[in-house]
Amino acid sequence: MARPLLLADAPFLLYRAFYALPKKITGSDGKPVNALLGSVNAIMAAAEEHDARAVVACFGPDAAPYRVELYAGYHAERPPMPAELARQWDQAPALYAALGWLVAEREELEADDLLGAYATAEVEAGGEALIFTGDRDMFQCAREGVRVLLTARGGPQLLDAAEVESRYGVPPALVPDFIALRGDPSDGLPGAKGVGAKTAADILTRHGSLEAALDASAEGTTLVAMRDQLLAFKEIATLRPVAVERPADRALDRDGGAAAARELGMERLAKRLEG
Repeated sequence: MARPLLLADAPFLLYRAFYALPKKITGSDGKPVNALLGSVNAIMAAAEEHDARAVVACFGPDAAPYRVELYAGYHAERPPMPAELARQWDQAPALYAALGWLVAEREELEADDLLGAYATAEVEAGGEALIFTGDRDMFQCAREGVRVLLTARGGPQLLDAAEVESRYGVPPALVPDFIALRGDPSDGLPGAKGVGAKTAADILTRHGSLEAALDASAEGTTLVAMRDQLLAFKEIATLRPVAVERPADRALDRDGGAAAARELGMERLAKRLEG
């Protein structure tokens, strides 16, 4: 089996670590480094367990402008980033790069879009990709050569296309259609009125796509009344394709990472990397 390319959802992993680890984990300046430490530990563990040939840490804005233009409520209710996390967020790219990881970011795209783009580039080149995230929107990427490494209590879970279909009742390609119908509270998408997960899966199983379901719906029904909005929700949920270059193999840079960690006052991490 080919060594996979590990694609890390940096925003998710930073947020997760920030809230999972105590703020008393501080650097030499006395300010928290919990998000940095937790995210680095998680990515290094995943890369080691799956013998990743390289790591790409994907960043991006919380809400891509084109998604907000499609629906003003997208991410509208999310609270601002805590200042203690924002500082670590700014420090993360340099630390990740020092560890030998490729840092990818584009102002107009979210991290999700880049995760999908690098997965596609890897598969098209004959490789395999692992998307390390806790965002179930990424289930749409699961296919031959691409699996999702989903964060969970007890350790990350490895999901392939069959597991996604088992969970949602639809294949990965229909995940955006499913999200549009069911809604996604974390993204501020309400979905179709009165349609839950089971009903959404049933509709898509019967019709094959959101568009086909809308075309088959009778005038005056909720789906017809919400047609334009539901199609916008699907576009929001669908990853935007973008051309990226397949990264070369990159080993963990222990010396570079140790130096960067020590500069931030993360002495234990530095010693572990050196050891």
